[in-house]
Amino acid sequence: MPNPTLLCDSMAASYLANKGADACIVGADRVCANGDTANKIGTYQLAIVAKEMGVEFFVASPFTTLDCELESGDKIEIEERPSGEMLESSGAPRDMKCWNPAFDVTPAKYITGIITEKGVLKRSSDGTFDVKGFVAKHSK
Repeated sequence: MPNPTLLCDSMAASYLANKGADACIVGADRVCANGDTANKIGTYQLAIVAKEMGVEFFVASPFTTLDCELESGDKIEIEERPSGEMLESSGAPRDMKCWNPAFDVTPAKYITGIITEKGVLKRSSDGTFDVKGFVAKHSK
């Protein structure tokens, strides 16, 4: 990987607009059968920014996170963390309403490819990800 740059997720849009990049690579905790992925909160917005800026967006994930039983990301239950995690560190009023999800789902339409230790899952000719086929091929 030539000249990788590490940055905080809140810097991504400004970095891509000012410096550009060949690709964005993120992790995933789960990859659904249609290619939707679940990862730490903020991944979805990074995928949208990458698409807007014309930057390829890859998910790097262990083969074991490919879940052929879960058809799509809208079936993933997202853990919501206690509001105190944000309120205590922010100095906000204790009674302030807070939404604190631990993960978000990135729709497959924003993903260029899914990198695993068994190879890179690319889009099929119809533009979709065949996660089930990839798993079947590499599980032998």
